[in-house]
Amino acid sequence: MPNMNPSPRYISNLTRETYALILAGGRGSRLHELTDWRAKPSLYFGGKFRIIDFPLSNCINSGIRRIGVVTQYKSHSLIRHVMRGWGHFKKELGESVEILPASQRYSESWYKGTADAVFQNIDIIRHELPKYVMILSGDHVYRMDYAGLLAAHAESGADMTVSCLEVPVAEAAGAFGVVEVDERNKILGFEEKPELPKHLPENPEMCLASMGNYVFNTEFLFEQLKKDAMNEKSDRDFGKDIIPSIIEEHEVYAHPFRSGFTDEEAYWRDVGTLDSFWQANMELLSPTPALNLYDAKWPIWTFQEQLPPAKFVFDDDERRGMAVDSIVSGGCIISGSTVRRSVLFNEVQVCSYSTVESSVVLPDVVVLRNCQIKNAILDRGCIIPEGTVIGHDHEHDRARGFRVSEGGITLVTRDMLGLPVGYE
Repeated sequence: MPNMNPSPRYISNLTRETYALILAGGRGSRLHELTDWRAKPSLYFGGKFRIIDFPLSNCINSGIRRIGVVTQYKSHSLIRHVMRGWGHFKKELGESVEILPASQRYSESWYKGTADAVFQNIDIIRHELPKYVMILSGDHVYRMDYAGLLAAHAESGADMTVSCLEVPVAEAAGAFGVVEVDERNKILGFEEKPELPKHLPENPEMCLASMGNYVFNTEFLFEQLKKDAMNEKSDRDFGKDIIPSIIEEHEVYAHPFRSGFTDEEAYWRDVGTLDSFWQANMELLSPTPALNLYDAKWPIWTFQEQLPPAKFVFDDDERRGMAVDSIVSGGCIISGSTVRRSVLFNEVQVCSYSTVESSVVLPDVVVLRNCQIKNAILDRGCIIPEGTVIGHDHEHDRARGFRVSEGGITLVTRDMLGLPVGYE
């Protein structure tokens, strides 16, 4: 049985022997125009963060200080953010956060899949001489102590360990890799995004889904990547190719993700659609949100500009600058306007007689006078013309060139407003 209470020294040895590789090259096509100019891990979240900050913070808080960030799709804003916010580590002290862009080190092609992204960086990983390699998805929002995952991997004698989460069968269908396990959590079967996921024996409504986070013994990982690279029929993907090919002959275990911070269900969100992105931001407005961004014992680190405090001006009956049940970040000015149940990122201005409700407003947005906005996502740098109405009439929104999601959320970008594009 795994040691359920490993000593701090044992954990620190494990984390020191681990190299983390964060796969952050994905586009996130289901987010449509929101990722036209940025990779999904570079997308803003929670008023001041970017999605990449969550796996990076989990690594640092877990004691893992050797990290590579693999980039590919439209990575300028992602690289800039990581360099500004995470570039202060000292290599001579055994800690580093390095950018690993697609550079055709072992192939004439760009990264073809998740496994290929790791394979093309084998020489960099080998130079670090880790005992374990942790491979992490860079586009999910959650808090997780990776030390528990490492300890479970080491104690079980596994060649590979897959971090898993219980999710509803309907939610997993066509969206997640689904595993079957025995009573010891040894993986017996794996299907990548099945239309009919196999449910848990004890609960027909739930299944065990892969989070896209893995731990490998280093030499075993190298062996499997080299073998996969020689297979011309492979898609070069961990879920589609690597895991199914090794579960019969090797020790591959699942590690169920449990919240180490509360007694509640573990928080994990794939903000891969406009609706899920909007909803996850709205969840933060609860008095006691499932994702606690205010826990000083597990901080989420990020690059933070030096900005003035948020300001609320005018207290007249006809125009009162106010925000209720909202997150309002530095540099914002709420001028004679009302903000309700919304997330405002840095340097947003909402001018007199306007109302913003149930919306996610990314940095540097200006909402001019007499606008009525609800159930919307306003991309960075948008300037909303005076008198604009958004989110109240979906047909009108579509006629103006805005995108309306399946859940009724209206996305507005600079391009849709006729403004210069490329603002990340």
